[in-house]
Amino acid sequence: MNDKFFQDLREKIQIYFEKGGSHGFDHTDRVYNLALKLSKGLDIDKDVIRAASLLHDISRLKEDNKEVECHAEHGAEAAKKILEEMNFPKEKIEKVSYAIGVHRHSKGIKAETIESQILQDADRLDAIGAITIGRMFSTGGKFDLPLYNSNIPITGEDKKAGESISTIHGFYGKIIKLKPETFNTEKAKKLAKKRYAFVEKFLKQFKAEWEGKL
Repeated sequence: MNDKFFQDLREKIQIYFEKGGSHGFDHTDRVYNLALKLSKGLDIDKDVIRAASLLHDISRLKEDNKEVECHAEHGAEAAKKILEEMNFPKEKIEKVSYAIGVHRHSKGIKAETIESQILQDADRLDAIGAITIGRMFSTGGKFDLPLYNSNIPITGEDKKAGESISTIHGFYGKIIKLKPETFNTEKAKKLAKKRYAFVEKFLKQFKAEWEGKL
């Protein structure tokens, strides 16, 4: 498929995204670029990874609004309809749908195709590093969470922002669990190490400042 197809697809799906927030279209753009970066040098269907990257979160807003239970599962089916309408090659639609269906890292689903592994890695890379620090505090503000509550022990059970004790507790419930060695590809593992180390350093600095040690 040519670049115009993907530009048209990009424009067509804007209606499915919230304006701002941690899952605005800027997140999709970063995942798209990361997926292309991770794909370089690999025997991979670029049409599949480009389409899957752009469409992986089209049902996220519906999940946030409690309209669907799982954005990955719903998005996998919604993507089929969109691609069929745009005359995307039929033999590639199932591959795109599969990649979207298994991309969600919190589900712990093992990706079986190279395209789905790349999408999983790209999505998870955007969940660690400097940008995710901004995303976490943006989401914490959305749910009126305190920055931190040092009186309550961190157990690592705070998985959802709306259910977390504080934004810092949320880091330990989700972000810190995305260890570099759990990524699929070697290239992603290498990138993840740098991003993960940055988050660890930030959390250490944050708590030191909170306690007046720095």
